[in-house]
Amino acid sequence: MIGRTILILAMSVTMPALCTEQVTAGPTSNCASAEYRQFDFWVGSWDVYLTGGTQLVAHSLIESVYNGCGLRENWMPLKVENSGGSLNNYVVAEKAWRQTWIDSSGARVDFKGGLIGKAMVLEGYWQDFVAPGKGALIRMTYSLASDHSVRQFGEASEDNGKSWHSSFDFTYRPTKRS
Repeated sequence: MIGRTILILAMSVTMPALCTEQVTAGPTSNCASAEYRQFDFWVGSWDVYLTGGTQLVAHSLIESVYNGCGLRENWMPLKVENSGGSLNNYVVAEKAWRQTWIDSSGARVDFKGGLIGKAMVLEGYWQDFVAPGKGALIRMTYSLASDHSVRQFGEASEDNGKSWHSSFDFTYRPTKRS
C-alpha cells in the first residue's frame, strides 16, 4: 500500500510537468512561407452585403487554422437554407490555392487558383449551380479594398470558360456585432 501511494504521488508530481512541456513545445509550422499568407486579407469576422448596396445578406467568419496552414470559412446567410463553409490551403506541390466548399444543400465544389496581381482568383465546376442537372464553371475573385473591406465577385460560365456572366457580388465589411 505504501509503495502504491508513493507511485501515485510521484506520478502526480511528474505528469503535469510532462503534459505542460508537451503542450507548450508545439511543432514549428511548415506553413511559414509567404505563399501561405496570400489569402490572409480575408481573415476576420464580417458582415456581408450585396456590393454597392446596404442589403445585409450574411455573416461570415474566416479563421486562420491548423497553425497557419489553412483558412476556414463559416458562411452564415440570413437565409439559413443556404449556409455552408470552406477549407482553403496553399498546396506547395501545385503552387496553387485549393478551396473545398460544402453547403446545406449537399453541394461540394473544389476550387483551384491563386494570387493574380493583388486578387485571389479561384475556379471550379459547380454541379447543379444553374439548375438541377445543369452546372457551371465558377470563378471567384477576392480583392482587398482600400477601406479594408473584401469584395468577392463571382462569375459563371456554362460553355467551359468561353464566356462569363456575373453570378454574385458581395462586399465583406468588418462585423459591427459585439
